[in-house]
Amino acid sequence: MKNIFLLGSTGSIGETTLKIILRDKNKFNIKLLTTNDNVSKLLAQAKKYKVKKVVIFNKSELKKNIHKFKKNKIITFATIKEALRNNKKKSHLTINAISGIDGLEPSLDIIKHTKNLAIANKESIICGWKLIKKELRKYKVNFIPLDSEHFSIWSLIKLENKKHIKQVYLTASGGPFLNKKLENIKNIKPKFALKHPNWKMGKKISIDSATMMNKIFEVIEASKIFELDLNKFKILIHPKSYIHAIVHYNNGLTKFLTHETTMEIPIANVIYENDYKNITNNNFNYNKLNGLNFIKPSVKNFPLLNILKYKIEDTFFEVILVSINDLLVKEYLNNRISYISLHKFMLTLLKKPYFTKYYKFKANNINEIKIMVKKTNRYVKKYLEIYEKKN
Repeated sequence: MKNIFLLGSTGSIGETTLKIILRDKNKFNIKLLTTNDNVSKLLAQAKKYKVKKVVIFNKSELKKNIHKFKKNKIITFATIKEALRNNKKKSHLTINAISGIDGLEPSLDIIKHTKNLAIANKESIICGWKLIKKELRKYKVNFIPLDSEHFSIWSLIKLENKKHIKQVYLTASGGPFLNKKLENIKNIKPKFALKHPNWKMGKKISIDSATMMNKIFEVIEASKIFELDLNKFKILIHPKSYIHAIVHYNNGLTKFLTHETTMEIPIANVIYENDYKNITNNNFNYNKLNGLNFIKPSVKNFPLLNILKYKIEDTFFEVILVSINDLLVKEYLNNRISYISLHKFMLTLLKKPYFTKYYKFKANNINEIKIMVKKTNRYVKKYLEIYEKKN
């Protein structure tokens, strides 16, 4: 049996992973589950999959609910470090599905306890890839990108010489507002922004998809993971979401990878490795390739694409970018700022001298990243308070 650590088990990626494992539970042994505050779901998962160790990152939720787990003979911890302090055997695979920058520290803490690390958390790679890569090399851990686009690129180029790559295209669905002008949806409510046409995703990533921020993150992430210049990447809108990545080579050949719009496919391929398993809805859908429709995204409708003009090279810029976006998306979801403000505030805040002075410095450790996240959050909250008073 293969031992698996699953971080962020109560989110959509975590739930999909558990669903796959349930079909073949005699092959896999889940040794650790984590959540931030979805404690009831975590308890149900731990009981169903007979998991004896769980981590609840939210300390107040941990304190409130510790007795429920104790009653079911499940040991609770507040951190990955505590949970694995006396761990002697490496897990075969760790999947990190924790959303946002909160996923970085657990990634760093778990690397030495696993043979393979699959990350579906783009923010942690964007902000701390240099730190992650250092730990991966130190403990000789194999890394697999789990986002559908990055898994597709990884699958296409893993046997190729990277110097032969001319261009990599990441596809975007265009989100729920593809055919709408930004000026006509400037006050649109979050419930409409959450209606992704193709994917079933969490709230945060759904908003990022609507604004194209998700694709901006993916370009930055891909540049780091595959060690390719940022200018090697382009974004194409592909409303059918059937083609996930296209790689064009100097020899004139172009390869692309397709699969249905479900994370079940990349996750199952990571879990089973070369031991191929039938996956639900895995038939080739040639109709989706008929009349392929690729569109160059409009900066007018997706102004956040201007972010890719910044010099991006493993500095505090990426930490600040992710932190501002996390906070603004939260404000929008809570109906405290408008849809257009989400764009305007992001582009305005990135130019503030308070932030730009940090764009030439690099983070040396996780604590420096944490400090920058706190600084960014404080500044943005104050900025929004002042703006609200004036308006």
